[in-house]
Amino acid sequence: MPPAAAPLIGRWIDYFKCEFKISRGRNTKFGDYRPPHAGKGHRISVNFDLNPYAFLVTTVHEFAHLHTWNEHKHKAKPHGTEWKQNFKKMMQPFFDQQVFPADVKQAISNYLDNPAASSCSDLNLYRSLRKYDAPKEDILTVEKLPQNAVFKLKDGRVFKKGEQLRKRFKCVEIATRRVYLFSPVAEVELMRESA
Repeated sequence: MPPAAAPLIGRWIDYFKCEFKISRGRNTKFGDYRPPHAGKGHRISVNFDLNPYAFLVTTVHEFAHLHTWNEHKHKAKPHGTEWKQNFKKMMQPFFDQQVFPADVKQAISNYLDNPAASSCSDLNLYRSLRKYDAPKEDILTVEKLPQNAVFKLKDGRVFKKGEQLRKRFKCVEIATRRVYLFSPVAEVELMRESA
């Protein structure tokens, strides 16, 4: 995380008596919060492979869950009004400290107008955060591929890119002919330009 943010995150870990774990990279989520259960206290995990700004946004997102659980237990929805208010409030000190570059700060400010369950679902914030990722060889996003390009996922499945439907792209799996909708920012490996 950005060095200026570390002292406050450290204080939160101590104050909330939270087990904070740096996790392996997970494709399905950047972070996770687990409330106290079966003798275990609050647990937060954040993926190790995020850039410093994405790591901090994810960390604050998960601490907002913890804080909301302390205030409301199971009475508040996971990403309901109470969580949104806590997320905004807990992000403010990092704005005050000027921790984020201007483009990321602006994207977070826009996102905070109505934060979603995941920073990935806000394409503007996701794109802003991705600019600070280390370059990945041979990896592109679906939106950067030309129409009819053939691409591969990490699991080896192969698809052909089709038309855009609102935000997502209609893609056909080559082996099964099944149609899937892909996020424009899904990371894939280009196999050939068109088929």
